[in-house]
Amino acid sequence: QLQLVESGGELVQPGGSLRLSCAASGFTLDDYAIGWFRQAPGKERKWVSCISSNGGSTYYADSMKGRITISKDRAKKTVYLQMNSLKPDDTAVYSCAGVEAGSCELLENHYAYWGQGTQVTVSS
Repeated sequence: QLQLVESGGELVQPGGSLRLSCAASGFTLDDYAIGWFRQAPGKERKWVSCISSNGGSTYYADSMKGRITISKDRAKKTVYLQMNSLKPDDTAVYSCAGVEAGSCELLENHYAYWGQGTQVTVSS
């Protein structure tokens, strides 16, 4: 069973950067598309980004496009989410999720495997 563990979330000032990591174990990432989601306090969880199983395709939510980059290190079995120019509205719990498919999925109910999440707080 695919297991995912996120890390890298912390308190950062507006305009700052963070790199979140999603480390996989149990299975190779080659068979899974990985998505990032976020849930702000009192709000629904929303899709942020996704990378296909072979790493060849990436997708970004309009709200963060141009400020984030998703990447995959197959040897380390880790997916990264680089976030720049962070805003207070980016404050949320960020979670990665895996779906056993080559292509990305946008709907969270298509993802079978989830990490526990990592807190990102953007505040001065």
